Formats: sequence, structure tokens, C-alpha cells
Amino acid sequence: MRHSTIDFEALRYLLAAAETGALSRAAKLLGIDTGSLSKRIQRVEDELGLAVFERGHEGVRPTVGGEVILVHARRVIAEFGTLMVASEQNAKGLVGRIRVGTRLPSVGQPLQSMLSSWRKQFAEVRLSVSELNERDILTGLEERRLDVALMTQHTLWPRAAWEPLYHERLLVALPKDHILAHRRTVSWDLLREEALLVQGWDDSQSAREFYASFLGSGANYIAHAASKQSVLGLVAAGFGITLVSEAQAHVKVPGVIYRSIDEKGAMIHVVLAWVPENESAVVGRFVSFMREFARTKGLVQDAGR
Repeated sequence: MRHSTIDFEALRYLLAAAETGALSRAAKLLGIDTGSLSKRIQRVEDELGLAVFERGHEGVRPTVGGEVILVHARRVIAEFGTLMVASEQNAKGLVGRIRVGTRLPSVGQPLQSMLSSWRKQFAEVRLSVSELNERDILTGLEERRLDVALMTQHTLWPRAAWEPLYHERLLVALPKDHILAHRRTVSWDLLREEALLVQGWDDSQSAREFYASFLGSGANYIAHAASKQSVLGLVAAGFGITLVSEAQAHVKVPGVIYRSIDEKGAMIHVVLAWVPENESAVVGRFVSFMREFARTKGLVQDAGR
């Protein structure tokens, strides 16, 4: 088998060049000369069969294909960091805190089992949950006010490190006197003419975009910068309908009923996301634990990348 020149060190070189924007600065940071760094990057590009960087008088910048390679390189580095964390912490009790940002309520399965198992194994780690919109979750992670995020795959941002955890079926929330309330299941065709209430903010309309992937962009979407519970309150008052996950359907709202959607692919994929450069020992162990729980329980077979 042909020996690969792409090893852990080569990935570090790629990331250093991308982050500094100049081979000279990257070489100084790495403690090597610029010529050696340039040759090593060239060997990686030759093996990949694509240019990772565009080179110019002002420095280097990733190509379109290079951006993809760098995303994977960051994830490999993050995985290696997680491996080291797990090794270092294996022989001693873990203490600290985990600050979780989420758009999803911490109810229902399998999330409750995941968190319960974590608490039993790492009782000294304090866990706190903040329900936020995608914009505030991203800001919280970047500013280190949050450590990890439980979110749906369609709301991920390009530079996020993430692991698939599980999937949930989608249901429709209807006013109890709605014409569709007598049905056991509904279809997308039956929902397209309804007023569809979505959570949305000026710079975050991911829920509407997600709905449109099922119902088309021409449906009657009405956005509210509000919690899902508030949206369900509007459903109860007859302002429209909304889509919910199985976990969200555990929240009983007077005047609202839930019906299954009899359509292939009517589901959301839940992932754990974080910023690799902000990863601490506790965060690394939490990521590893959640990943292994999902894989051991067979939860990620339909929720892969």
C-alpha cells in the first residue's frame, strides 16, 4: 500500500497556513523555515490532487476545495484532542461544568437517557442548559459562554465541529378543532394550504428554510421571534399550525393536538456541535461520551453525515 504523506503534522501545517494567511508567518509559528513548509504543503496538494491554497503577493488563502479539506483537518485535530483528553482523564474523577445551548427541550428519548447516563457517570460535573435561537447559540459558543450545543443538523454553521446523535420524527401541531384533527396521520399535501407558524428572527430563518424543504417556498409561512411554547400557544388560539419534533410533542399545551406526518423523510437529525479551539478536558469527555452512547445504542445509523 502506498505510504501517505498526509499525517497529523501535515494537517497542523495546513491549518497554520490557513489561519495566518502567510507561509512566512505560519513557518515562524511552527518553528520551521518557509521553504520546508511550502514543500510539505505542496506534497499534500499533490497527493490530494487539488490546490488547497491560492498563492499571491499578499499571502495564501484557501481555494473552494481547500475549504473542504480544512474542515476535515480541523475535525481530525479535534478528534485527536478528544482522544488525548479521554486518556488523561481516564484514571481520575472528572470535575468542572458543561454549558449546553439548545433549541430543543430536554425531554423525551433518547436525550433523557443520554443525559441521565452522563450524570450518573460524571456526577461532579455541573451541567446547565440554555434554550436559545441559532444566532445566540453560535455567538455563545464563539464567545465561550457556551461549551456545546444540541441542535438540528440543518442549523449547523460551516466551521462547526459536530457529531450526529439521533433523529426524531416530525409531527404537526393543530388546534384541537382543526378540520384535520380527526385524522390519525396527515401528508404534506394536506398541510401546504395552511398558515404555518415558524420561529424566526431577522438574521435567522432556518426553521422556515427547513419547512420549505418539505412544503416548498410558496407555502404561507408566518414567522414569530418567540419560543416554541409561545408558537404552540398561537396554534391553540387558532392562528395556524406548526411542525414539532417528538420531544417537543411531549410538552402538553391546552387546545393543541399532535398528528403524525405519513411521509418518508419527515424527521430531524439532532447533532452535538462545538468549537474545536475552545474545547476543554471536560468538553472533550462530554463529546466522547455522547458520541459513544449514540453509536453503542445504534442511534446514528440514519443520522450520519
